[in-house]
Amino acid sequence: MASHVIDMIMMRNNFGTEAMRGVWSEDNRLQKHLDVEAALALAEGELGLIPQSASETIASKAKSEYINLEALAASGAKLKHSLMPTINALQELSGADGEYVHFGATTQDIVDTGTMLQLKEAHQIFISELEEIARELARLAAEYRTTPMAGRSHGMQGLPTTFGFKMAVVLSEVLRHLDRLKESEERIFVGGIAGAVGTYASFGEQGPAIEAAALTRLGLNTPDICWQSSRDRIAEYASIIGLISGTLGKVGNEFYNLMRTEIDEVEEPFSAGKIGSSTMPHKRNPAAFEGIASLTRPILANVSLIQQSTIVEHERDAMSWRGEWIALPEICIYLSSQLTTTKAVLKGLVVKPKHMLRNLNLQGGLLLSERVMFVLSEQLGKQTAHHLVYELSMAAVEEERSFRDVLVENETVRQHLTEDDIDTLLDPETYLGSAPQKVDEVLKRFEATGLNSSAKGADAE
Repeated sequence: MASHVIDMIMMRNNFGTEAMRGVWSEDNRLQKHLDVEAALALAEGELGLIPQSASETIASKAKSEYINLEALAASGAKLKHSLMPTINALQELSGADGEYVHFGATTQDIVDTGTMLQLKEAHQIFISELEEIARELARLAAEYRTTPMAGRSHGMQGLPTTFGFKMAVVLSEVLRHLDRLKESEERIFVGGIAGAVGTYASFGEQGPAIEAAALTRLGLNTPDICWQSSRDRIAEYASIIGLISGTLGKVGNEFYNLMRTEIDEVEEPFSAGKIGSSTMPHKRNPAAFEGIASLTRPILANVSLIQQSTIVEHERDAMSWRGEWIALPEICIYLSSQLTTTKAVLKGLVVKPKHMLRNLNLQGGLLLSERVMFVLSEQLGKQTAHHLVYELSMAAVEEERSFRDVLVENETVRQHLTEDDIDTLLDPETYLGSAPQKVDEVLKRFEATGLNSSAKGADAE
């Protein structure tokens, strides 16, 4: 019976995806260990360390379908060892040739290399999902390039921006994440088959050649030296996952706030029959946005656990290592949920330009105080203009009056600005700075990736 939200039938799809659960499933973990044992045997057969016929037998039997997981678990409980039951099972399946199973290797060779195979599978899913998210963000950035909305700082309205600009900022982050993922591939996806303390002693002089041949078969890079005690590769990848999750969590939290009843500028996709509350029938809650934002904290906590695993005793210990076993599958599974949900909400996001404009005008022109100040500074000087506009702004707030009316009534302002000038200056749609042009720059970078053309190609198919 499942006892973790990742595996509970009622909860698991809120915390992960079937595809990512499959990557980190017990069966796939076992198969990856067997894949490493098979590649090792074949490399040793080719190089003459073991009989080639034995290597072929071992490789042909290295399939999880031939092994009973329950029996493996029972054996593990007796042996108090995580890999020995697998080695024994493969030996038994291989008959007399089983004597050559796991020849010269140590447990961490198999488990670390298997983990890298699993992580490489997860990596492909991450890239695919991020690329789709980038396409949706690019679409939104282009569509709402000049759609004005309130830009907020410290939770309060500051100056006008555009919804397209907001989406382009996130798109720029996502493109950097894709760069990070792809740039890290050569450095991260490295196996390791070096024996008990990483010196290749058990393989004789052919150790490095055997390692290289086995890892080439597995599609992994060969290290320059054993990394059993160097956990920086996994820590680096976990850190990238944390950065991606941070971006997605920020988006979920931002949309959550923009969906508030009092703001109401966006809304997550709604489907008939979706229940917001068990007691308040009218509620249309930001459940998807909350789900995205909620997973960043456990991911970052687990990233920290993995980073702490970089402190290793001597040439190897299981204390730091086990932290990776716990945390790495979790962060990958949680991130898969964030990616899938983010993609879905971006595709169906309800954007409300009229409500954005309404909110821009909520303060009766106060949002454009900076613009008024800079125009007045041409005659009064910047600091003098700031003091004047500050006093008028505070008067508008405290007297609950329109900023426009307060400006029109001020003698100093009237000496330099007509009512028409003031109306023009208080139009939020005409004070967007370079926001549209910066959206264009990010979209140009997106187009340079080729992701837009690949999406068109996929649609054509």
